Amino acid sequence: MGKIKDLPKILRPREKLQRYGPSKLSNSELLAIILRTGKKGENVVEMAEKILRKFGKESLPNINFDDLKKYPGLGVTKTCEILACFELGKRFLKGKKSVLILSPKEVWEELKDIRDNKKEHFVVFYLDSRNQEIKREVISVGLLNANLVHPREVFEPAIRNLTAQIIVAHNHPSGDLEPSEEDLIITKRLVEAGKILGIEVLDHVIVSKEGFLSFKEKNLI
Repeated sequence: MGKIKDLPKILRPREKLQRYGPSKLSNSELLAIILRTGKKGENVVEMAEKILRKFGKESLPNINFDDLKKYPGLGVTKTCEILACFELGKRFLKGKKSVLILSPKEVWEELKDIRDNKKEHFVVFYLDSRNQEIKREVISVGLLNANLVHPREVFEPAIRNLTAQIIVAHNHPSGDLEPSEEDLIITKRLVEAGKILGIEVLDHVIVSKEGFLSFKEKNLI
């Protein structure tokens, strides 16, 4: 079996995390970072893979100290570190729900803070491949035009956050949900830019206090 230092640097878990972020690592690579070292004849990634196969990713977070410590090569220190990481994760995530953006109505509900604002706010929801929200960002405030809502401002955070797809939205203070000519131009530019970057624009939703309009539902996107 090879040593972890024999792997190309870009394939070593720590270097990979530094360059691409933790979301790009496999379960075994993340566990390998916690373990730090393997055992004789087995590098740390191989050891992590075997631990996951033995206990299963569903059971491992809830395993007790004695059962985990019995695994060859772990010992007290590594066992404590693994259990501490899982416990910390459980405490931080307790009571939290994943935010999934699936429909124009859900976008409208998410935008209750701006839908009756007296100024137009252009908002982008950055999503992963499962439509789970990574982040939400206000790109511009004020009367929308193609200079304010440039693809650069929209897609730079998308690239930085490893986004798979986006939903754009803005409010119409007048309450009229019909898209303006500028709305149509902006949407077309963003869709074209997204195709080049490999980031799909799923929808453009116009919202007001009373309702919403989906470009996708109106076949405008």
